[in-house]
Amino acid sequence: LLCAVGMVLFQVVSVPQAHRSMNWTTLILVAAMIPLSDAITSTGVADVVADGILDSIGDLGPIAVMSAIFLITAVFGQVISNTATALILIPITISLAVEAGYSPMALLMCLNVAAAAALLTPIATPANLMVMEPAGYKFTDYWKLGLAVMAIYYLVAVFLVPVFWPI
Repeated sequence: LLCAVGMVLFQVVSVPQAHRSMNWTTLILVAAMIPLSDAITSTGVADVVADGILDSIGDLGPIAVMSAIFLITAVFGQVISNTATALILIPITISLAVEAGYSPMALLMCLNVAAAAALLTPIATPANLMVMEPAGYKFTDYWKLGLAVMAIYYLVAVFLVPVFWPI
């Protein structure tokens, strides 16, 4: 943000150029997800979903819970914005952590790593979509490297995050 303001102040780009370069679709999508995230918490949906996840895999331990968070986030992150995915899943993850007795910070960091792993489709991240056409990529090209990189993200989210943020 400071760099963007500096570029305008030092007349590297004009204000109209800065406005034209903004991805308004992504900005509006993220802004619209914030009230949805609040609604998920206030209506109790987060608790219901967290209960469902814990009923399914809670007995398998924290690695299974973190794996589930990663999987759910990674799947949603491929079809909608990764930022929007995180905003939707944050209240569910917090409820899950509280109900399971785990550290919310550890599970939220797992969620953040998983949200950043939106690599399998060009839809998931604006940068993927921006380079697709100029680079001549096809929709299926993202799976080729994305799956291997996503496996690394999984290992980081599930096995390395708890080292820095104990469960």
